[in-house]
Amino acid sequence: MPMETLVEHAAIGIGRKNLSICILDDDAEQVEIITARLEKDGFPVMGTTNPEEALECVRLGSCRVVIADFKMPAMDGLVFLEKTLQFDPGMYVILITGFYSVDSAIEAIKRGAYDYLCKPLDFRRLEKSLDDLAALHTQRSEIRGLEEKLFENHQFQGIVGKSPAMLDVLDMAKKVARHYTNVLITGPTGAGKELVARAVHQLSPASKERFAVCNCSALVDSLLESQLFGHVRGSFTGATDTRPGLFEFANGGTVFLDEIGETSLPMQAKLLRVIENREVQRVGSPEVRKINVRLIAATNRDLRAEVLAGRFREDLFYRLSSIEVRVPGLADRREDIPLLVQHFLKKYGQTYEKPFQGLSRRAQIALLQHDWPGNVRELANVISSAAISASADFIDVGDLPETLQKPRHSAPTATEGWRPLPLDEVRQIHIERVLSACKGNRVRAAQMLGIGRTSLYRFLKRTGKQAPAAKGKA
Repeated sequence: MPMETLVEHAAIGIGRKNLSICILDDDAEQVEIITARLEKDGFPVMGTTNPEEALECVRLGSCRVVIADFKMPAMDGLVFLEKTLQFDPGMYVILITGFYSVDSAIEAIKRGAYDYLCKPLDFRRLEKSLDDLAALHTQRSEIRGLEEKLFENHQFQGIVGKSPAMLDVLDMAKKVARHYTNVLITGPTGAGKELVARAVHQLSPASKERFAVCNCSALVDSLLESQLFGHVRGSFTGATDTRPGLFEFANGGTVFLDEIGETSLPMQAKLLRVIENREVQRVGSPEVRKINVRLIAATNRDLRAEVLAGRFREDLFYRLSSIEVRVPGLADRREDIPLLVQHFLKKYGQTYEKPFQGLSRRAQIALLQHDWPGNVRELANVISSAAISASADFIDVGDLPETLQKPRHSAPTATEGWRPLPLDEVRQIHIERVLSACKGNRVRAAQMLGIGRTSLYRFLKRTGKQAPAAKGKA
C-alpha cells in the first residue's frame, strides 16, 4: 500500500477515536445494530433508548455527535434537537427516519441538524458523514492549538491586544519604562489603565522594587493624606500607632495613583511637593523624609479641561503629563474582542472548572455588536457571569446578560436633526457654548477656544453678545 494511503488511513483512524458518539432510538435492537457497526469502524459509541439519558450525555460533554431517531414516543426528534443545541450549540446531531421527505429534511437542517438520513440506514453514507465530522473536529482542535500559540504571542505583561491602537500603547509603555520619570495614563473607566501602569513598572529598572496602588477617589482627603504620607501616633482620632505612607513603603519603586483627577486642590498641592522636592511629611510630624519613587497617575477625566475649569492645578498637570499614555476604550479596539474573550474564557473556565471550547456564532455576533461602555472590565464581567450559568462546552447567547441578548437600537447618526447653517452662525453657537461652560470667564474661554482674548472680545463686540465676565476675572 502506498505511503500516502497509509498516512490517510492512520489519520482517519485517529479522527474516529476522537469522535465520541451517542445513539438514541426507541428500538433497542436498532441501537444495538448501529452501536456494533460503528464500534467496529473504530468510533467510541454508547447507546440508549431514553432521550433524557442522551441529553444528560450532551450536558456532561460525554459525546460530540448524537445519532437520533426522528420519531420517538417519549420525545420528538426536532424537540430533542432543540434541547440538545440549547445545552451545547456546538453539538452535531444526525437525525434518522423511516418516513423521509425533502421538506422534513430541509426543516431539520434549518433547525440545526448536521444530517438527515432515512431507514434502513446506508452505513456507507453514515460513515462518510462521521468521517467528515471527525476530520472537521481534528481540524478545529489543530486550529485551537494554533490560536493558543498566537494568543500567547499577543500577550504583553498581562495585557491582551493586537489592534494598532493597543500596539501603540504597548510600544509607548516599553519606551517610557526605561526612563525613571513620572507618567500620566489616561483613558475611559475599565480600559485597563492599571495594567499599563504595572507593565511600565515591570519593564523599568525598578521592577524588583515595590508597586504601591492607591485609588484616590475612594478616600476623603484626611484618610488619603494618611494613606500616602503616613502618620504618627496620636495625630488624629484613631491613630493608635505610627505608620509610614505609600510613598515611604514604595521607596525606590513605583506609586500608582488611580483617579488622580478626583483629588482636591489642597491634596494636589501636597502631591506637587512630593514630585518637586522628593520628600514627604507624615501627618502630625515635623520631620521631612526624603524618598525616591516613580509616580504613575491615571485618570478618566480630561485634565486639560479640568485645569481650565480651575479644578486641577496647572503646575501639577504639567509635571505629570510630560509623558502621557492614552489607553483606548474597547469600542476603539474591536479587533481585540475575540482575543480578550479567549483570555477570559480560559481564566474563568479554570476558576469554575469548566473547560470551555468557545462561544457560539450567535454569542460572538452579540459581543461584537455591543458598544461596551464599561470597556474591558465590562467584557470580563459578562464572560464571568456567562461562565457561571453555562452548562455546555460552548457559551451561547442565552448565557449572556439580557442587555446583550436583545439587538441594540442603532445610535442616531451625526446627520439626524442636522440642518445647514452659515459658518459664522456655527462659530457663534460654539463660542457661546464654551463661554457658558466656563461660566462667563472670557480668559478661560479664550484659552479653551485656542484664540487670544482680544480676538474673543472683538467677536463678542461684533455680534453684540457681550457675555458678563466671571466674578473677579477680566
